[in-house]
Amino acid sequence: MKKILLLGASGSIGTQTLDIIRDYPNEFELIGFSVGKNLEKAKEILEEFKTVKHVYIRDKKHAKELKKEFGVRVYSGKCGLNCLIHSTDFDQCVDALVGFVGLEPAIRVLKKNKILCLANKEALVAGGTIINKLLSEGRGKLYPIDSEHVALAKCLSKCDMKDVKSLIITASGGALRNVEISDLAKQTPEDALRHPTWKMGAKITIDCATMMNKGFEIIEAYYLYHFPLNKIRVQMHDESLIHSAVELNDGTLIVDYGKPDMHEPIKWAMFEGKSEYKVYTVKSLSEFKDCHFHDYDYKRYPCTEIAKQALLEGASKMIALNAANETAVYRFLNHEIGFLDIAKFVGNKVEQQKLIRYPSLCQIKRIDRKARKVN
Repeated sequence: MKKILLLGASGSIGTQTLDIIRDYPNEFELIGFSVGKNLEKAKEILEEFKTVKHVYIRDKKHAKELKKEFGVRVYSGKCGLNCLIHSTDFDQCVDALVGFVGLEPAIRVLKKNKILCLANKEALVAGGTIINKLLSEGRGKLYPIDSEHVALAKCLSKCDMKDVKSLIITASGGALRNVEISDLAKQTPEDALRHPTWKMGAKITIDCATMMNKGFEIIEAYYLYHFPLNKIRVQMHDESLIHSAVELNDGTLIVDYGKPDMHEPIKWAMFEGKSEYKVYTVKSLSEFKDCHFHDYDYKRYPCTEIAKQALLEGASKMIALNAANETAVYRFLNHEIGFLDIAKFVGNKVEQQKLIRYPSLCQIKRIDRKARKVN
């Protein structure tokens, strides 16, 4: 039985991870978790999962309350997440944190030589050079949770890498996909949060609308599967039934097809890729009669193009990309800037950033802080 440390237990991925633990009580045991600010969620989890010994919650008063009521070790404050990881005896960590905060925990899990199930896109975008170095040294194991990258892993397992022509990452286009380009400037946060096929947190839903999430996923695919940018492409797909595909040199496609539900990719990662799954081999995507496809329009989605350029240039550019995007998305959600201002802010910050190809964690943190500043 694997002892599980769950970071970000109150979010969408965290909540669904708890479902997997419930469904497989003989395989997984929740031993620790973090919840950010959500005191009530922490209490619900502690009441249900009596195996929990360690908890992180941001507020020190809430930490004292949990410790008194449940008798577990509770960490809080700026260094609390690091203390949670250091003190908890776990086998596998699900990193479902949102944003840059998920990077350092991911690094610390790998340094402990543990299994990392990574749902946090920003960790690879901002820290892919460090994470890949740790993995190349044999420090820990990493399994992605993103549906697109789980799909790619499934498809790649069914072919020889030398036969692969390209990786195809599908994209729904987000809530604003049918809005005229001339009308995008008028779109509100409420408009952009109405995703047509997925139910997710606010930040990732806005990233879907700007398609920055596809830029991030291209970067993730580069670090996870070591394919160059010119072999990773985006395919627009309305229904989100095809999560990704692999194109072979002879034109054959290996495709991961299924309903848009994150339980399956979480399960795949937690079982270290050993859960049952099926992929389809076809000659054309048109064989999927219930699916609609469109060409990717780079003019409509400048955020994706900014991300691709940052990948070509180097690590520090991607750190600035992530930090600036987080800042811009939350400013948009707070009605401080317009929808199109997200790409403008991010593009300017990436352009201003000095190139550092292999930054240390300290340098990553400095670059991140600088790129978040609103001039």
